[in-house]
Parts: sequence; C-alpha cells; structure tokens
Amino acid sequence: MTATVTVPAARATTAAPRRRIWSYWRFYLALSPFYILFAVFGLYPMLSTIVLAFQRWDGLSARRFTGLDNFAFLVKDPTFWQSLENTVVLFLMSTVPTLVLALLLAVMLQSAVRFTNVYRIAYFIPNVTSLVAMAIFFSSIFSTNFGLVNAALRSLGIPQQDWLGQPWGIKIAISTMIVWQWVGYNTLIYLAGLQAIPKDQYEAAKVDGAGAVRTFFAITLPQLRPVVLFTVVMSTIGGLQTFTEPQVMVGNSGGTGQSGMTVVLFFYRAAFLDNDYGYAAAIALSIFALVLLFTAINWRIFRGRGEDR
Repeated sequence: MTATVTVPAARATTAAPRRRIWSYWRFYLALSPFYILFAVFGLYPMLSTIVLAFQRWDGLSARRFTGLDNFAFLVKDPTFWQSLENTVVLFLMSTVPTLVLALLLAVMLQSAVRFTNVYRIAYFIPNVTSLVAMAIFFSSIFSTNFGLVNAALRSLGIPQQDWLGQPWGIKIAISTMIVWQWVGYNTLIYLAGLQAIPKDQYEAAKVDGAGAVRTFFAITLPQLRPVVLFTVVMSTIGGLQTFTEPQVMVGNSGGTGQSGMTVVLFFYRAAFLDNDYGYAAAIALSIFALVLLFTAINWRIFRGRGEDR
C-alpha cells in the first residue's frame, strides 16, 4: 500500500512544476523576439566565427578545414603584431586623457552654479555626431597645408608638421579625435556619480579643515570607484575596437608605416579586401581575447579591495 501511494505522489510533485512553467507561456512568447533575434544575429555569428577560424574560405569556393593553420600564421604575421602594438598605443594615448579630462570637467560642472545644463549639452554633442563626419573634419584639421593645427604652429613661428604623413602624427591625430568624441560622454557619467555622493561628507570634511585636493582624494575619488570602474571597462572595450577613425583618416593601409593599422582595421582588410575569411575569423577571436584580457586587468586594478573577499 505504501508503494502505490508514494509513486503517484512523486510523479505529481514533478509534474506540478512543469505545469507551472507552461502556465507562463504567454510571457515566454512575449520575450521570444529578443531571444530569436539574439540567436540569429548574435549566437549564430559567434559560433560560425569560431568554426570558420579553423577553415580556409574565400567566400565563394567550398570551405576547407585547416586546423590551427590560421592561428599559426597569425602568430608569425608581422602585420598583426604591428596592428596590435598600434591598438595598445592608441588605447593608452586616448583612454587615459579622456578619463582624466572627463573627471576634471565633471568636478568643475558639479561646482558650477550657472549654465550647467548648457555645458552638459555642449559636452554631449560630439558623442551623437556622425563618426565618419568627425573623422573627415579632423582630417582637415590635421591637414598639412590647410589644417588649423599647422596654421596655429605657423603663427607661433613653429615649422608645420605632416601630421597624417608620419607615424606619431597619425597616432596623435587619431587619439585626439577619440578624446574629443568621448570626453563629454564620460563627463556626464562622472557627474551623475558625483551627484550621488552625500553632501554631509563634504560638510564634515570642510569642518575638519580638509582642502579641495584632500577632499577629492579622500571622499570624491573613493566614492566614485564603481563609476570609474564602469568607465574604464567600457573605454577599454571601445578603445581596443578602434576602426572608423583610422580607416577614414589614413585609409585601409593604415597610413605611413602602417602606424594607423589597428587590429580591427587589420581584420577588415583580411576579410573584405583579401577575401580570407578564415584568417579574418582568427583575427576576430584574437580581438575578443585581447578585450577580455585588458578588461580583466582593469577590473583587477580599479575595483575596491573589499570586493576581493
């Protein structure tokens, strides 16, 4: 009698959650477009890229499995290492000044009394401007004969420079454009974080006689640690995928000495100019690994010590 009673009860308990899950089918149906679109335009391309990295394919002929040949050639390719070096250098030249300037501007905006909203709109305009239009604009600014930068140098009695014709000039022009584009966006992010800091902490520091510099490093910066971590991680992800700026300013070749050749631009050239999609897939996986590596490093450096526990 005991066995005949417990077995149906066990079946009833396992069947009840299933019926409960299926009772929410309307909600699953409402969410299904997102998962369908992610599977078609996100998951499938990622899996296809991984498989393609181990094959040789020019887009027309049949695919041919080559194993690790694409990765072996990638390690020996000097252009890849050049593009990797350029990417890291441009990342450091653009991200560090961007975040430092954004933090300083946010602190000044926080203490500003008049026209604060006007400043916020002005700082955010570069972020919503067309990236291609900005690249063309900065190309004209750094032009050798008619650029505003060389005009300023000539007015000061300094010889003009061929900014887009020499390696470091290209890097300076590209990094300057990136700083101009993203400093306003990060300023607003920092400003939102500053407004969340309780005012009584600043009042207590003022009573204790702490100056502006001491207050910044003792109260403002520690309180902004999560916001700084967010901006660093997002800037890392975006900075290591730099493409449009060098592609428009110096072309697909990367300019003089390939000094503007980033990893993503190298991927674009391998895929859509050389039609070597298997090798391009291997480059794409290396970009993914590079982004993960730098993101993990920044996460480890900028997160608080208390979060390690």
